[in-house]
Amino acid sequence: MAIGGHMVGFRIGTLVTSVAATILLGLPLIIALQASLAGQTARDISGLEGVASCAGTTCHGRMEADGVIVRQDELMRWQEPSTPGGAHSRAFAVLSYPRARQITATLGLGEPTAAPACLGCHTTPVSGATGQRFSPGDGVGCEACHGPAAGWIASHYTVGASHAANIARGMTALDRPAIRAAVCLDCHFGSDKPGQFVSHRMMAAGHPRVSFELDLFSTLQQHHDEDADYIQRKGRTDGVRMWAVGQAMAVNRALTLYATPKGTEGAFPEFYFFDCHSCHRRIYDGEERTRTWEGNPGRPIPAGMPPFNDENMILLAAAAKVAAPGMAARLDSDSRAFHAALARDRGAAVAAGGRLAATATALASALSSAGGGDTAFAMVDAIAGPGIAPRFTDYEGSVQGVMAIDTLINALVKEKRVTIGAAAGIRANINRAYAAVKDPNGYRPADFRASLGQAVRSIRALR
Repeated sequence: MAIGGHMVGFRIGTLVTSVAATILLGLPLIIALQASLAGQTARDISGLEGVASCAGTTCHGRMEADGVIVRQDELMRWQEPSTPGGAHSRAFAVLSYPRARQITATLGLGEPTAAPACLGCHTTPVSGATGQRFSPGDGVGCEACHGPAAGWIASHYTVGASHAANIARGMTALDRPAIRAAVCLDCHFGSDKPGQFVSHRMMAAGHPRVSFELDLFSTLQQHHDEDADYIQRKGRTDGVRMWAVGQAMAVNRALTLYATPKGTEGAFPEFYFFDCHSCHRRIYDGEERTRTWEGNPGRPIPAGMPPFNDENMILLAAAAKVAAPGMAARLDSDSRAFHAALARDRGAAVAAGGRLAATATALASALSSAGGGDTAFAMVDAIAGPGIAPRFTDYEGSVQGVMAIDTLINALVKEKRVTIGAAAGIRANINRAYAAVKDPNGYRPADFRASLGQAVRSIRALR
């Protein structure tokens, strides 16, 4: 299914069908998170060893998943052609395609395979010296996610090695949802680091719209089995928690970046932060006016004003109602105040955005312990409930909404609260919701809300 230019997948239980897509933690905790990431970078700033360092048949380079502790075919899965799981390995190669050359030629960036504006995300970012086996042509390699390996590559496979020891030597703690989200969002949303921001000018030149959902995309990139050994070392992954924390961190990232110089483009705001399709809709001139937008109860802005892209705010509001009800009203108030401030001036919007960012990160902290019991069922209910569903008036929010339902039904299967067979029976309703957002230019909000409601009623019946 085509959704905004990216590869996404629809999942039932552990089955993944790939489809083409055109698609503060309270202040002490956010400081601790930043210090953790910064500390790892400081320790291993010159320690990129390269994908080839992982490729031995006694390591991760086997053709068969017959390892005792880990699969050991992880590189093969990372390189799998034409699948979402191989997307990171293809990231550099796409810079040689005609579309990439057209984009950089339009923007005057030169050869895309050498353009700093591209390399920050289409290859493993380099912040220091690299080993002899490192190659930018590997695309987004192992160390882009797991961290520069110089400090831990020689010790992480030794007898008695522990996950905690690896983290202490510089491995990125991807089992922690907030840290994983921070790493993924650098490219899948943007950052203030070199080459890690897709501006409106880039999209106008042909770059796909950026869209991301932490749990779904993590599943598509998963190269390991979550077996008993994995759970003993790192704990069991909670998809509901991963999804909810991802939404909170995405809201914080958007508002934090908006407050920086990246939030403006000359005399204009940086339109990357705003809902694309609120402006990019067909214009009609007839005897009867044709309104191309819907009123949105979550956004108190003047009629016809471009709205800030609130896809993650909407889903975070649903998560907060269930897992952090004491903070839900604060989130709603801060969100509405931010949208209203956008109608006044940038200074007011940045100040209101800072308050909303702090609320989002405090929610990330609260949501880090969410999950279990009926949490997934309750979050499905909240997404389709009267406080959230009317806010699905725009394409980007609706795409995020159906991905959320897909993620949550998968979590219910994983928790054995819903059988694979029962989930398959709901697939038609979910697919109808996907169909309503298949074409950005043919988005049907009323059909989307109806299909989503049908899917949720079917899920509710299984509770």
